[in-house]
Amino acid sequence: MAVDLWYHVGPANEKAGRTGFAHLFEHMMFEGSEHVGEKAHFKYLEGAGATDINGTTSYDRTNYFETIPSNELDLALWLESDRMGFLLETLDRTKLTNQRDVVRNELRQDEGQPYDVADEAVGHLLFPKTHPYYGNVIGSHADVEAARLNDVREFFHDYYTPNNASIAIVGDFDAATIKAKLEKYFGPIPRGPAVDAPHVVTPPITTQRRETVTDTVQLPRLSLGWLTPAAFTPGDRASEMFLNILGGGKVSRLYQRLVYKDQVAQSVSCSDEQVMVTSMAQCDIIARPGVKLDDIEAKVDEEIEALRKNGPTQAELDRARNQTLSGVIEGLQRLGGFGGVADMMDRYNQYEHNPGYLAKDVAGYEALTPASIQQAAQKYFGKNQSVVVDCVPGKKGTEDVPRSPEDTDLHTVVTPPYTQAFEDTQAWRKEAPKPGPESKLHLPAPEAFSLANGLKVYLIEEHELPVLSANLVTRAGGEDNPTDKPGLAGFTARMLTEGTKTRSSTELADDVAQIGAGLGSSAGMDSAGVSIGALTSNTDPAMQILSDVALHPAFAAAEVERVRKQREIAILQESDQPIASMLRVGEKLLYGDQPYGFRPVGTIDSVKAMTQADLDKFWTAHYGPQDSALVLAGDLTMSQAHALAEKYFGGWSNPSVSATPVSLPAPPAAPERKVVIVDKPDSPQTALFAIGLGVPRNTPDHAAIEEMNATLGGLFSSRINMNLREKHGYTYGAFSGFAFNREGGPFFAGAQVRTDVTGPAATALFAELDRIHTDPPTAEELTLAKNNALRSLPGSFETVDSESGLMAGLFVYDLPMDYFATLPARFEAVTSTDVAQVAAKYIHPDHVIVLAVGDRAKIEPQLEKANLGPIELRDESGNAVKATAAAKP
Repeated sequence: MAVDLWYHVGPANEKAGRTGFAHLFEHMMFEGSEHVGEKAHFKYLEGAGATDINGTTSYDRTNYFETIPSNELDLALWLESDRMGFLLETLDRTKLTNQRDVVRNELRQDEGQPYDVADEAVGHLLFPKTHPYYGNVIGSHADVEAARLNDVREFFHDYYTPNNASIAIVGDFDAATIKAKLEKYFGPIPRGPAVDAPHVVTPPITTQRRETVTDTVQLPRLSLGWLTPAAFTPGDRASEMFLNILGGGKVSRLYQRLVYKDQVAQSVSCSDEQVMVTSMAQCDIIARPGVKLDDIEAKVDEEIEALRKNGPTQAELDRARNQTLSGVIEGLQRLGGFGGVADMMDRYNQYEHNPGYLAKDVAGYEALTPASIQQAAQKYFGKNQSVVVDCVPGKKGTEDVPRSPEDTDLHTVVTPPYTQAFEDTQAWRKEAPKPGPESKLHLPAPEAFSLANGLKVYLIEEHELPVLSANLVTRAGGEDNPTDKPGLAGFTARMLTEGTKTRSSTELADDVAQIGAGLGSSAGMDSAGVSIGALTSNTDPAMQILSDVALHPAFAAAEVERVRKQREIAILQESDQPIASMLRVGEKLLYGDQPYGFRPVGTIDSVKAMTQADLDKFWTAHYGPQDSALVLAGDLTMSQAHALAEKYFGGWSNPSVSATPVSLPAPPAAPERKVVIVDKPDSPQTALFAIGLGVPRNTPDHAAIEEMNATLGGLFSSRINMNLREKHGYTYGAFSGFAFNREGGPFFAGAQVRTDVTGPAATALFAELDRIHTDPPTAEELTLAKNNALRSLPGSFETVDSESGLMAGLFVYDLPMDYFATLPARFEAVTSTDVAQVAAKYIHPDHVIVLAVGDRAKIEPQLEKANLGPIELRDESGNAVKATAAAKP
């Protein structure tokens, strides 16, 4: 069942000088309320097997949600009602100080992303400083740091009240029972003060506004922004469709002009954020090397003006609308989480006061015409109504302020919000509700058959919604790359969706969009695949497209050259991402020149060296029915699956393919611990990770490893996260995990941490890696991990896409057909001894590489002091850098 609680408060309600308050309070709501206990919220939910546990803040609302087993609904309602009614009793300076640090780490993490400066500049140009949409939802460092206990308590008192909230519950339940439960948990909470809608006026833009900003990026980016109609007001859907037609996909006008034909842009994206006061539209175009942003802007202006003058074609509108409405229907598969049914109901309630508004929403899209799109283009997307931000490579300008002394608000007097008499009536809240009768887990095992040519076919039947996911997977991943051509498997897979023997790249993209489908192809380390998702009314055309791209790729010379350049640039752009740099360097140092030592995209040199013949040869050698599987999930019967597989794949033959997996070199020896720094001058954070050798996917220890890692770093309530985030405030989030490849991918543990605490964070991280040996998971921790593993399993099968992906893994890793059906018994059988043994067997703190991607001048002295091992310097590709004295910070 899904529970989604919306509070009708966001930055639109914030006072001047108090930006980020709504978001800061979102964090405070997870700190523990009077009857729940400190930092226990996540523990209760994770132990109950909840999934999609989160909170988010938008301009006009803040929401909290979780998807839980149906027998734990009382637990969710107890948790949500207790923090609504009884948070102030436990809210203190210590919690506030910690969450200020966490929020500012989140802000630094955003600031570390490429082009964040440009996104902020767009908002600043669209709105005056006094407008609540002017700034980042997270707020500014200065305002967040200035938050004091009395401010936070006042904010809670004014906005976190039952009369300013709505709750959506989605699942299989009796309405009368639900109403009684809601009355029990939320009914006693007193109403709060009336909350008036914010009175905000958005001044129109009548003359184009421009700004140039610098950022530590490889490529310049052009951003254009406009003010558009508020959500669910006349013109909002037409504006959305205009943006889709302009820059919403491979057949959009900007993509075809800038990326495909003129090849002056690396990427194009256009979207809008529909909110209550005024919506915002934005188009971002990343230039190719050597291309001037002025030249790109001129072409963008031409395309916008053409749509304003002539409007879109009927085919363009149909394509955009079909994609949107298909997404709406596919979204109904998810009960909760981002964009799930519960979230949708709360959104409709917030903006239309009608949680059942879906049919009217769909009707609004269906009523659109080319003329209404043209009218929106003329009304909202004129040149004088736009803002333009040129983001060019240079130094990133970020604002930061010191942490405040912890005693600056000691004058605050905390008054209990309730009388003792009222508190006595709520004493029943002190104990968490007991779960109801637990339903027996029924996890799917696919029905399977094989065609005469050897193709294996798996089917998972799901008949609740008219949706289909079809996934053709083959064991042709990065481990099959020639030693001198890392990335060839990925390049080959990428080219499958760039044209067939009978369809050009554009024709293929158009055919996919016209039926509202989603087509994709990719290659990982152990496999490659091509997949399509569609409504079942379009099953035949979708399956025909899937067959065509998998069986008849063209590898046209012009397309190969275009995509080659895109991939070279994409590798270059990876250096803008600290985590991508960490993975590239870490895997190279762990595995050397073995296939696992390279990222799936390869290297710039290897991509440059690949020829059209190389791609065709790889496809011929590795794509064949005898080493592939077709995985179908959705509204299909077995007889339909037989007919579709035979019709579209029965004639597939490729005698060149061997069904014997490639033989990989023996795993390298475990490294001696050392510290590797990748210098990122002026970086606001350090990507700090320990990376070591992991284990194969088919290890018999898999269940025990998962439960051990849940305690170590796999859950929010894990030891690593509670130490680095919740205890010390070093990071926005810390974690650990294993990349279970066929022959054993890496183990990793770490976080993106504040630059000034890189050394202490490293010490804290290794304290936990050591402690998992000296202090193995307790009985309580094991119970939580086991319950989470068992009870969250059904959530893994919520959509047909997730089901087809999981079933494809059975084929890739040679797992039995009943693997998931029998997985609960394996999780249940794990003992404390098992968990301690796998920790000793697979967690080796003395045999990892400590990677620190950040400002060397500031972090090297800290890491020397931490004394974790000898220090080396590497560049973003993992090549050794000659040691020179670091610049002083």
